[in-house]
Amino acid sequence: MHTVPVCGPEGPIRAGVAPATPPAPLRAVLFDFSGTLFQIGTYADRIRAALGRPVGEAEMDDLLDGLERGLTEPAVVAAQQTRDVSADAHRRAFTTWYAAVPALAPVAETLYEQLRAPGHWVPYADTGATLAALRGAGLTLGVLSNVGWDLRETFAHHGVAEYFSCWVHSYEHATEKPDPALFRTACRELGAGPGETLMVGDHPADDGGAVAAGLRAYVLPAGASPGGFRGLDAVLRLAGIRERGCG
Repeated sequence: MHTVPVCGPEGPIRAGVAPATPPAPLRAVLFDFSGTLFQIGTYADRIRAALGRPVGEAEMDDLLDGLERGLTEPAVVAAQQTRDVSADAHRRAFTTWYAAVPALAPVAETLYEQLRAPGHWVPYADTGATLAALRGAGLTLGVLSNVGWDLRETFAHHGVAEYFSCWVHSYEHATEKPDPALFRTACRELGAGPGETLMVGDHPADDGGAVAAGLRAYVLPAGASPGGFRGLDAVLRLAGIRERGCG
């Protein structure tokens, strides 16, 4: 008879064997946006564009250091709380942070509009091929992102919106990942059960929270640069698509 072991703080109290139930075949994949399929251009390039003038190396270092310090300022920390539950909260969080650097305060709104602009985002080198392979294999794809604006225009600008049938933006639901309700909403819109759906992202807590809603989750390692390869071939292997690459 199969039993499920009861665990204490240090492990199982009694030895037991949990029933081995094979996972359901994947029917759908949900993707996070930033850091998963796309990355925004560098802060240095965005700052130069916002200021509209040359910025020397020493001045740029000071500005970037100021942004790093700003992340610890009480007003910035407070604004970051639940920033993705509404469009207003998202804008306030980012403009408060940019304005924490005095030289950037006059262009805080410009920097925020850059964040929303499709042209400032860069898909990873393996994004398009991965999405094409998944759709070609018959899987349904969706986007689930903690974000403050509609992402469809960015995906369309880069020619990959056609692969998706579901868009779940946190700000439209007044909650954010890892709330299980957001993952369940996405599954309903995809027309797939949680056990048939894989969540792919780059944040262990937010994207890994999909497990609490019954989904499978794959969290990408950190370190990819804008425009480089993200390692999305792992998603193809998880979906059982082994014969196609993303090169």
